[in-house]
Amino acid sequence: MSRTEFILTTAIILFAAFAMGWFANWLVHRFTRVRQSDVADLDRMSQELHEAEETRDQAITYLQQREAELTNQLSQTEAELRAAMDGLREARQEAEELRSQLHGAG
Repeated sequence: MSRTEFILTTAIILFAAFAMGWFANWLVHRFTRVRQSDVADLDRMSQELHEAEETRDQAITYLQQREAELTNQLSQTEAELRAAMDGLREARQEAEELRSQLHGAG
């Protein structure tokens, strides 16, 4: 093999290697490229997620406020019940005292 043939063969092999590398690079970028529609879908999903998180936070806040209101209302109702029970107990004692006075006087 002469020097010219060797150089030509080496040049062809290097060009073929370059072409295969370029083609492989093109294939990789072709299949891994992010499409504009995919980016739009991701943007839409992230916006929907953000809105869902805001709605969840609002619901949690509402439930906490409602729970506080109901707890306060329950405490007031229990206090009223205790007062009514105390009043009933006193009324029964008073009625019992009046009965004993009537039976003792009569």
